[in-house]
Amino acid sequence: MRVMVVYESIWGNTEQIAREIAAGIGGETVEVVDAASAPPVVDSDVDLLVVGGPTHAFSMTSASTRESARQQGATRIPASGIREWIERLSSPGKAVPVATFDTRTVSPRLPGSAAKKAMKRLVGLGFRPAAKPETFGVHGYSGPIADGELERARQWGAEIAGTLPLS
Repeated sequence: MRVMVVYESIWGNTEQIAREIAAGIGGETVEVVDAASAPPVVDSDVDLLVVGGPTHAFSMTSASTRESARQQGATRIPASGIREWIERLSSPGKAVPVATFDTRTVSPRLPGSAAKKAMKRLVGLGFRPAAKPETFGVHGYSGPIADGELERARQWGAEIAGTLPLS
């Protein structure tokens, strides 16, 4: 099974979650790539796409919300995020299964979900949902990741992999 995990991370928390999801999926052909350098086409041999990013302003990040994060002290601001990557992404030649996730502060608990918005756009391109969008908690904007979330991310990856037919 070939899997591609595309993530956007500003404080490093979402990248950690993405890598734990990939570890949960397992296998030798799991590629983890940041959205700014992800290809605009998902190869036809990809069996599962996983996409995740932080929730900013109730949705996926934008240039202005990434700038706001920089003003709050973030030093790893990507040139573009999952929003822009999805906008550049071509429709797949087949209905590739997709799962989405986001990171969000646990307190205060704010509404909105980058994962749900990403899923909606990916389904609109022709991808097929493999799981409901998932949220992983972070303390504050910069982290750390909330207790138990790395383990939960790994388990979620294993659950998603378990729903797919072996190829």
